[in-house]
Amino acid sequence: MTNGRVNPSHTLAQQGITGLGHVYYNDIEAQLIEAAIARGEGRLGLGGAFLVSTGAHTGRSPKDKFVVRTPSVEDTIWWDNNKPMDPAAFDRLHADMLAHMQGKDYFVQDLFAGADTEHRLDVRVVTELAWHGLFIRHLLRRPERSELDDFIPEFTIINCPTFKADPERHGCRSETVIALNFEKKLILIGNTAYAGENKKAVFTLLNYILPGKGVMAMHCSANHAIGNPDDTAVFFGLSGTGKTTLSADPSRTLIGDDEHGWSDKGTFNFEGGCYAKTINLSAEAEPEIYATCSKFGTVIENMVYDPETLVLDFADNSITDNMRCAYPLDYISNASPTSLGGQPKNVIMLTCDAYGVLPPIARLTPAQAMYHFLSGFTSKTPGTEVGVTEPIPTFSTCFGAPFMPRRPEVYGKLLQQKIRETGAACWLVNTGWTGGAYGTGRRMPIKATRALLTAALDGSLGKVQFRKDPNFGFDVPVHVPGVEDRLLDPRQTWADKAAYDAQAKKLVEMFCNNFAQYVPHIDADVKAAAIG
Repeated sequence: MTNGRVNPSHTLAQQGITGLGHVYYNDIEAQLIEAAIARGEGRLGLGGAFLVSTGAHTGRSPKDKFVVRTPSVEDTIWWDNNKPMDPAAFDRLHADMLAHMQGKDYFVQDLFAGADTEHRLDVRVVTELAWHGLFIRHLLRRPERSELDDFIPEFTIINCPTFKADPERHGCRSETVIALNFEKKLILIGNTAYAGENKKAVFTLLNYILPGKGVMAMHCSANHAIGNPDDTAVFFGLSGTGKTTLSADPSRTLIGDDEHGWSDKGTFNFEGGCYAKTINLSAEAEPEIYATCSKFGTVIENMVYDPETLVLDFADNSITDNMRCAYPLDYISNASPTSLGGQPKNVIMLTCDAYGVLPPIARLTPAQAMYHFLSGFTSKTPGTEVGVTEPIPTFSTCFGAPFMPRRPEVYGKLLQQKIRETGAACWLVNTGWTGGAYGTGRRMPIKATRALLTAALDGSLGKVQFRKDPNFGFDVPVHVPGVEDRLLDPRQTWADKAAYDAQAKKLVEMFCNNFAQYVPHIDADVKAAAIG
């Protein structure tokens, strides 16, 4: 073992994990990079970034994710959305994984999930790859070295990319597996080197635990006005909708880019870093995120680069569209040092509409907000999941169905309660297509989206003239300074108006058909807000 800081009464041996090679506890970034290079896991890039490839898995594997069906969670897990695993199968998986680990070196990181000390989760992450330790050290919150002396993990994640599951023996779908056991407080990940599985496993844990404490767990980014945490905004959305880009506004303070809680005290980041998509990233459009790609310790995942000069190619998606960089939050100059905000003043729901029907922004009532939150309409973008090669219109409830262990109404009612209590303004923002569907239209101009968001956040958007959208019933601004009027009315951006009407009718039908599943579980005001 190394001399990394660890609570001596809570080593892996105390957890029943013995027979390993060297165990490296809580190595810092430089040590993890040294180890990763020595082990041939990747290359040192420009500025000290670390360049890695994740092999066959360049995105999450949601079809291989399971929750162990134990008595303590039987009645609270949303089983229609979470594949069950038999406890005996999990025990066999655990035993076989521990046997596979014998004699091999492992890297342990003891970390916090949650900036609010009242609600944080103490997580131990055991990784076969040194760079996975670096990644999760960025993405979760790093204790002070002195805090490690008393650190007691509440949950443990064991990640072994070289371990292959046996579907028949382990009750899973393939050789790849992500298995969550809430009763044993243990997560097992095998046969995937995609680092995002580590962070999303922790997010799933928090999505189960926090609602039981009255805290809203959110797949969102968040920021607040400079010097004024009470002017906080949250941005819901799936990967690829613009959460990271739009929250990294130089005129506001960044709280975080992906996962947050909303308690009675306010907003808090779950993470200590960012995991940003880098495809077509540019210094002109997103200078802060671009700059992290040449900073020490940033993990550059699945990007093409020149083997001699090590210059990154942000346009080459031959490995995956889901190329990413992972870096600590303090690499963004306007990041909050506390990762805490006040009660959200604005709630923004980001959608990537591949149909080209939705306006660039719409104002929602609280009931409409719950409707669109439960609907979670967006488009899966290429590379984020295995097998997704072009945008696919989809509904992902709560803008994060793959990470929601509880029924969606639990999160929807919590959100509606928070909105009512705080009086937050709610907006639906389309970062997808305009002038036509995917393939014929164009992506919504980022300049226009930023102008509309600025107007929403500074309060000026609430004072302009609005029209009632004939398809969805929400309010759409007619004129906003700095934004082309035509862009605000998506029908006018289509050359063929009849084709737009047909697309709009089709999308409305999709919304209605999807929302039917929630009707038995929601209040009358939300039913009244439903379209169709």
